[in-house]
Amino acid sequence: MTAATPRRRGRPSRTDSADAPAARDRILDAAREEFSERGYDKTSVRGIAKAAGVDSALVHHYFGTKEQVFEAAVEVAFSPVLVVREEVVEGPLDGVGERMTRAIFGLWENPATRVPLLAIVRSAVNNEAAAAVFRRLVSSQLLYRIARKLDLPDPELRAELAAAQLVGTAMLRYVIKVEPLASADPEQIIARLAPVVQAHLTQP
Repeated sequence: MTAATPRRRGRPSRTDSADAPAARDRILDAAREEFSERGYDKTSVRGIAKAAGVDSALVHHYFGTKEQVFEAAVEVAFSPVLVVREEVVEGPLDGVGERMTRAIFGLWENPATRVPLLAIVRSAVNNEAAAAVFRRLVSSQLLYRIARKLDLPDPELRAELAAAQLVGTAMLRYVIKVEPLASADPEQIIARLAPVVQAHLTQP
């Protein structure tokens, strides 16, 4: 019996090529789940491939390195934030703190968007490569747009402080799960945080 010819690394078969959109989606879904559960350092391309039901060479073919897989998964997971960005940026500045707070916590409270957000945050906390991807996306897609609206000194710093307030609270509530914050009513959190975020952004 003739041994099967090994598949060339990174080159999909005809079957894989025909199924490319579905395979890419499975890989991205598996990557988000793996990064969420294991973090960046403990996630491997082989593990992502196994979870997606594909050969690891196919992951390399479509996305390249683990960092590139992470960035692709984050970009897809980050798409709801782009919608939030428009909701936050549009409208009068005197309500931007509540809009920003409500929009961000709305994403965290939704199970469909919470899982990819957990993957991003957990990985960014533990790995510099993942953190660099996160910083790039947050800065370019959200904070820069908000800062451009602020006609005050240090607009970038103001936007970053507002984001830090929200990210820090989200870390304690959804990742570390500190009580009573973890089980507090979201509306109570929003009511207390929104004025602080507003002050960072618009207080002289």
